[in-house]
Parts: sequence; C-alpha cells; structure tokens
Amino acid sequence: MAYILALDQGTTSSRAILFDQAGAIAAVAQHEFEQFFPQAGWVEHDAMEILTSQMSCAVEALGKVSARPRDVAAIGITNQRETVIVWERSTGKPIHKAIVWQDRRTASRCTELKESGAEETVSAKTGLVLDPYFSATKVGWILDNVPGARTRAEKGELAFGTVDSWLIWHLTSGQKHVTDVTNASRTLLFNIVKGEWDEELLRIFGVPQSMLPEVVWSSQKVGEVTTTLGLGGVAIAGIAGDQQAALFGQLCWKAGEAKNTYGTGCFLLQNIGTGRDGNGTGFVRSKHRLITTLAASAEKRLEYALEGSVFIGGAVVQWLRDNLKLIGSSAEVEALAAGVPDSGGVVLVPAFVGLGAPHWDPHASGMLIGLGRGTSPGHIARAALESIAFQVADVLEAVESETGTPLAALRVDGGAAVNNLLMQFQADILNVPVVRPQVTETTALGAAYLAGLATGFWAGPEDLRAKRQNDTCFEPKMNASERAERRGRWSRAVERAKGWTE
Repeated sequence: MAYILALDQGTTSSRAILFDQAGAIAAVAQHEFEQFFPQAGWVEHDAMEILTSQMSCAVEALGKVSARPRDVAAIGITNQRETVIVWERSTGKPIHKAIVWQDRRTASRCTELKESGAEETVSAKTGLVLDPYFSATKVGWILDNVPGARTRAEKGELAFGTVDSWLIWHLTSGQKHVTDVTNASRTLLFNIVKGEWDEELLRIFGVPQSMLPEVVWSSQKVGEVTTTLGLGGVAIAGIAGDQQAALFGQLCWKAGEAKNTYGTGCFLLQNIGTGRDGNGTGFVRSKHRLITTLAASAEKRLEYALEGSVFIGGAVVQWLRDNLKLIGSSAEVEALAAGVPDSGGVVLVPAFVGLGAPHWDPHASGMLIGLGRGTSPGHIARAALESIAFQVADVLEAVESETGTPLAALRVDGGAAVNNLLMQFQADILNVPVVRPQVTETTALGAAYLAGLATGFWAGPEDLRAKRQNDTCFEPKMNASERAERRGRWSRAVERAKGWTE
C-alpha cells in the first residue's frame, strides 16, 4: 500500500491529501464551501456541503495518482474542532446548520453560567473557559431553538458530534458514532482529568448523554469505510482536532515543544506532557487564561498541552479581499504589504468576533486606527499581516509566563506560514527564531502520522523523526527599542478595542 489519505476538514474549505512513505505530498484536492452569517456574530455551515465537499476531494485526490482503495493503507481525519452538528440517527440528516466555532450567539448564555458560579467547576474538569467558542452551549442552543429537538434528543433520536464524528458516521453508513479524545476535550462536556464524559457537566449544559459519541484514542483503527466512493474497505485509523493534529505533525511530542498554526485563526500549542503537575495526570490549570487541552498521542494515554487561540488569523486576509476589495486573491497580500517599508503607524485589531486568548473578551470590536492622509492600501495590508503576528506574540507571552521557560524556537505551519513577510515579522516581534518545515501542511500530516502509526505504515516515532526536514529559519532582526515601541502601540490599540461600545 502506497499512501495514507488525510481528510482535512477546515473552516473555509475541505481538503484531501495523499502522503507517501516518505511523508511527502503525492496529491492534493481542495474545495471551498459556503459561509453563512445569518446575524451579526453568527457563523454557520451547511453540514451536507461539508460532507459532499470532503468526499469530492477524497475522490479527486485519489484520481490524480490513479490510486485505488488497495493503494491506501488508512485514512486519518482532522477537523475544525468546536463546530457543532446535530443530526437524526434514523436518516443521518442534520436538524440545523452546523454552528461554527467562531459563532458568538451563546455569549449571553456563557455570562449566565459564569454568574451562576459554574465556571470553576467547568474549568477544573475541562481545562477550558466558559466561552461561546466551545461546543456545549452551541448544542444547547440547537436543542432549545429547533422545534421538538430537546424532546427528540431525550428520546435518543438525535446524535451530536463535531465534524470528525459527522464524517465518520457517514463514511461508515452510521455504524460508528465516535470522536477522539482531542475533539472531545473541546466540548466543555468531557472530563480531561478522568478521560470520560462528565455527568455533572452534561447537567450544567443540558445535553442528554444519549446524543454523545463514543470516545476513542487518536491513533487506533475505529472502523472501515462502507461507502462506494472509491474508498470502500479502507481503515479509519487516525482522528485529531486540527490543532492537536498539527502539534503531532510538527513532532512536538515532548514537554516544552510548541507550534503555531496560521489558519483561519491562529493556534499556539505547547506540549506539557503526562505528569508535569507531579501526580501523573499532566493536567495543569492555567493561571494566565490559556486553555489546557488533550494532545494527540500514538501511545493511547492522556497527554496534555497548553493552548492559546486567536480567532481571526488568516481570516483577516479574507476580509481584505472580500470586504475591503484591496486584493483579488489572498496570495496577493504579501506583495501589496511589501510595497511599503512598514505599516505607517496603522494598527488593525481584527476583533471581528471578539478576542481569544489571553483576553477572552467576546464583546471586543475590531479597530483600525492610526490612519493619515498618506495611508495607502499597502499600509492597511501590512497592518493586517502584523495583527496576526501581534496576536500570536500575546499568546506566547502568556505561555512563557505559565511555564517559566522561554521557547528556543517557534515551529510554524498553516496556509499563512508561506508568507515570508509575515514570518519575518513574527520572528522580529517575538525575538525568537521561527522555523517553517518543508511540508507546511502539518495538520493533515499529523492526521496521516496518527493513522500510519496505528496501521504499521510507519514503523514508529523515530521513523518519522528521521524524515523531518526543515525548510526555512527566520531569525529576528528588529532591535529591542523598536520591538518595545511596536508592542506597546499594539497593546494600547487592543485595550481600546476591548473598551469600545457602540
């Protein structure tokens, strides 16, 4: 068998990537799908379009190398994590559009839960904060707003899942309703200390246990494809939420190793191992409003990571393209930004859906300040790219405060990581080398690694380490005074965005 197939279901597109024995990309197929914004702060997807776009990509990728099912050793799945789908068990049809992780419609519900004193219990068991970003309040919203949904759920007629569960359900014709530990850890319903769904959390959020998938390890065979889309009989053997998959794909398997993924949002994760707190669990609650989450592991054990999430990363480039019409395609942003030596004093805070870590302010508003008569599209484009790097710097500062250990280097991946101007500015503003691997699609690569290790496609972790090749290392060049001035200007702008009222 020549390949591992990674299904990489993201926020704005579905992709399928075939990896060969060397861990190199043999074929890629990608399809964007529609984004729905029914109200301010609401973001939805058509779950059936997610499914069809993902299956179309898989068939297309196989066709590019004339591969048949017998040529595929296993499938690894990685996905946008907190996005919620609720469907009928009898038909497999969703009862509402998928509510996307960016969606803020349950902000008031989270505020109510905080005021009731629930946040301490939730955080102690899940490592998360009470925020509409996560799945549980989204599930509750669907049950309370779709007529008859709660009654049907209590009767066991409805299933809930993140996107991995949704795909596997349909790939196996409804035979497998599963999720892995990394995706479960993003729901606010899974006790990451004990490694199980938690009855108290289910009561707090009003989610019937009958809706939940079985939780499996990230690297194990969970079933075989039963559809007739050219994948029949292929084992599904790897599952991980996109950021944990990227952490695994970057080979950050030891405590202290960290990566940042530049996708629609930005996600910085640092592995903290299995026993950092001294009691063997590895669960450590953050003191700096970071998230403690479960990391993907090939060892079938609970491993942990600290995570800081930035809601608007690469999506700010889409905003320049679709809303401001400054560029015709996302790829044009680097050339536009490089046309000016700096941002000309312009600062953009892209708090379009609030601010994530370490601020966790769902009510913050986007802000573009420092404009003058000489401001050009290039200055705005550069400020947009810099806003991504500044947000990552805020998160890394919180991570270093948590661990007390400065990073030796930051490993990077994701779509925006190919932007050299952004990567150089990231190194400058962090004063840390930024290392970009040869294969930047480490989210899909991590899912492939997990599936390949579970099926013997790769001999073991050291086999994978031997294949790793770094592409580019961006060394910091900015002097200390300029770095301090730029960080200070950014921090002042963020405080204004947090305090803005309509």
